[in-house]
Amino acid sequence: MSFKRVVITGLGAITPIGNTVRAYWDNLAAGKSGAAPITRFDTTMFKTKFACEVKNFDAANYMDRKEARKLDPFAQYAMVAADEAIGDAAFDLEKTDRDRVGVIWGSGIGGLLTFQEEVRSFALGDGTPRFNPFFIPKMIPDLSAGHISIKYGFRGPNYVTVSACASSTNALYDAYTYLKLGKADVIVSGGSEAAVCIAGVGGFNALKALSERNDSPETASRPYDKDRDGFVLGEGGGALILEEYEHAKRRGAKIYAEIIGGGMSADAYHITAPHPDGHGIIKVMEYALAEAGIAPTEVDYINTHGTSTPLGDIGEIRAIQKVFGDHAYHLNISSTKSMTGHLLGAAGAIESIACIMALHEGIVPPTINHFASDPDLDPRLNLTFNTSQKRDVRVALSNTFGFGGHNFSIILKKAE
Repeated sequence: MSFKRVVITGLGAITPIGNTVRAYWDNLAAGKSGAAPITRFDTTMFKTKFACEVKNFDAANYMDRKEARKLDPFAQYAMVAADEAIGDAAFDLEKTDRDRVGVIWGSGIGGLLTFQEEVRSFALGDGTPRFNPFFIPKMIPDLSAGHISIKYGFRGPNYVTVSACASSTNALYDAYTYLKLGKADVIVSGGSEAAVCIAGVGGFNALKALSERNDSPETASRPYDKDRDGFVLGEGGGALILEEYEHAKRRGAKIYAEIIGGGMSADAYHITAPHPDGHGIIKVMEYALAEAGIAPTEVDYINTHGTSTPLGDIGEIRAIQKVFGDHAYHLNISSTKSMTGHLLGAAGAIESIACIMALHEGIVPPTINHFASDPDLDPRLNLTFNTSQKRDVRVALSNTFGFGGHNFSIILKKAE
């Protein structure tokens, strides 16, 4: 059986540092932080009072107000990002076989705000079960893919992956695999999340996962810094149009990049902590390199999971050194979560877009907020601290890992 080639022909993003791909990328390259005090609710009693919120967003500017009310913010972000990506791909929908176009999306949590508000309303009432008839459709993660497919009439593979913070890379890898096997011609993929709410911040505070640097939100996400104290919660979405290469060529599509491989593994260790030996992370990168059919020395840039947690950051870097050996010192490595915060299930989508733009623009986005060197990290590594660096990036690897020990890597190659 001959496998198909898979390329990226459209991008869309709504993030804490920009509500379009261009705005997002420009702010990434400039090293801009999206962290600020939370505006959505009163944080007086919370340990963490800041997050990376999507800014200047009104769903009514993108869709009918009545329709917007039927969507949780995570699904609104999905629709906005998908619309931008589909427009960017410049499809002639009248000439597109929509039976061969799918939507595979990712979300780790789904409609958390909707669930929170409906349960709060019931708890504060007289016990009468008055619930919004859209409660369940707004809450469940798979409705993001459903709404995109319904709007555009895409009748191919359609579902949502749920693998915590690895969800959208899981979705991209699934989409890549279906296209590689010839099961579709085009798949809209990516992920979205909207957990900056009372339940989201309170829940992650209870896990002691969030930074509590309330006096300086913009410097709180500091991957690989000696004084990192947890991640910063983010929100938003990213969409990528994955397309079978010959299909893209026939219609004259612009091609941003090619997906040449990916990998998936499990730590099989702990629900929230990384494996102390990094076994799952090592294997997922090895699997991705093997599927891509390339040597470690061919990779130029790694966009790390890099959440700004004490254990996670060290474990991933040591795994990279194990897999890449001496070539690790010739890589650019960076964590763009230092700017966007952690978008949970949407992280892999926007970070894959960061990799694609690095390939496209010849710029590696930085790891900002580096103030003090961690003695447990090899100082010879280029972690792209504080400012972006120019580089001819031909191959980039993106890592995403999730609670439950879910690991995904994807490898992207510059368009030729």
